[in-house]
Amino acid sequence: MVVHIRALNFSSTESSASNLSTNVSVRDTLVAQDPLDLSRQGHTVVAVCLGLILVLGFFNNLLVLLIFAKFRSLWTPINLILLNISVSDILVCICGTPFSFAASLQGRWLIGHHGCKWYGFANSLFGIVSLVSLSILSYERYATVQRSTKADVSDFRKAWLCVWGSWLYSLLWTLPPFMGWSSYGPEGAGTSCSVQWTQRSPASVSYVVCLFIFCLLLPLMIMVYSYGGILVAIRGVAKINLLSAQRREQHILLMVLSMVSCYLLCWMPYGVMALAATFGRSGLVTPVASVVPAVLAKSSTVINPVIYVLFNNQIPMTLTVRTGRLTYLAWQLPYIPSVLSRGT
Repeated sequence: MVVHIRALNFSSTESSASNLSTNVSVRDTLVAQDPLDLSRQGHTVVAVCLGLILVLGFFNNLLVLLIFAKFRSLWTPINLILLNISVSDILVCICGTPFSFAASLQGRWLIGHHGCKWYGFANSLFGIVSLVSLSILSYERYATVQRSTKADVSDFRKAWLCVWGSWLYSLLWTLPPFMGWSSYGPEGAGTSCSVQWTQRSPASVSYVVCLFIFCLLLPLMIMVYSYGGILVAIRGVAKINLLSAQRREQHILLMVLSMVSCYLLCWMPYGVMALAATFGRSGLVTPVASVVPAVLAKSSTVINPVIYVLFNNQIPMTLTVRTGRLTYLAWQLPYIPSVLSRGT
């Protein structure tokens, strides 16, 4: 390592040692967690996983954006929130994953101290936007079910407020590290950056706790409450029209379990890892233990478009539109209330 070679000159003169301290302090910070703690094979495995996530996440979300751009009939208030999720996920694939992928290939961070801070901020920003949007989406679906049996497709103003609100809320929690409330820096094997989970100052600890509660636990609670309410509504319909409603109930139950399970799979390990690094003993979270949750969190960019758009929460309807000799396929995404109305 370059740091080790220069360290041989440390005993020559005090002046050279002073220059060394100035020149490599930033690099020492980025290598302090010693990427070699993760083997070369380990870095390769992580790089392969990130490469797959990068390609699949980018093209899955790009496909979603192209479908909605092509078929204006899909532009409904709730689907605007779906679009917001795809936008935030594809921005992770563009602004974040390529850098950690390249770093894993080389076994070290490549774009310096300021690049590390940018990476930590950008990934936190886009990730929280996605999490908040998922909770907003679940609550809006629940509220629509409670209001009527027909979705209000005219309330775009409220939908845009939800979209912009998710970005402002995320900025509220991702800008403070630049102002002294915690900080961004290298994590895990030194090939990615995030909030400095291992800092034990009162400011850093309080920030991690607030981030866990308001950006991970709160969205999860909203999702569980909302989808639980939808299931209750479906059960009410089942009492009226037993056979057909029971089938829809099974489908909705599968959707709920898929959404909540994927949320927990992708994000909860990362949250638990952050809390363990913050409150556990020093060295409790090893490079390997921190890399796995980080990769799982990034995999949400692949899973979200499948679960929330292509799979969705109703029986997908294939819409074929012919223009000349070309055939376009898109997925018409009906609302849960339309499913409920069939059972009444």
